[in-house]
Amino acid sequence: MKLVVGLGNPGKKYERTRHNIGFDVIDRVQQKWMIDLSEQKFKGIYGVERNGTEKIFVLKPLTYMNLSGESVGQLMKYFQISVEDLVVIYDDLDLPPGKIRLRQKGSHGGHNGIKSIIQHLGTDQFNRIRVGIGRPDPGQAVPDYVLGRFSPDDQKKMDEAAEQAAEAVDCWKEEPFLQVMNKFN
Repeated sequence: MKLVVGLGNPGKKYERTRHNIGFDVIDRVQQKWMIDLSEQKFKGIYGVERNGTEKIFVLKPLTYMNLSGESVGQLMKYFQISVEDLVVIYDDLDLPPGKIRLRQKGSHGGHNGIKSIIQHLGTDQFNRIRVGIGRPDPGQAVPDYVLGRFSPDDQKKMDEAAEQAAEAVDCWKEEPFLQVMNKFN
């Protein structure tokens, strides 16, 4: 079994914000795989893709970003999904808008959603797809920036990045994450 998690905040207020790019990627994966994200349990909403005999869970935590680990940890524990079979998709201030970067492990880098997942799993050894959102202008507060919407120019880049990240997830159905990393980095 595998688990794909997109990080974001629930509710209309947060749709299409920088912090919700993980949810946007999950929406694209859902369309690609034609699955229904209708199961509400484990403090999230999820669906299941079947790849032969393997199940791939697709999750949007509904805990708000800073508590994402509660949802991820509960689902992984219940279905006994190993940390090696987890991919988390999230926004990254340190990458330019529209750039994606795949990693197999690492610190939270100041991202509270990743910090929560590390805390609940007890490890930082899990696969990630980071989607760049760039840094705020000098003087702009980071929380205001990440909860803001993209400029029209950046939105086009973000749509392309979300599609590229969804393609990487799709490749992971068949290939080891390291190969997917080499292909998309």
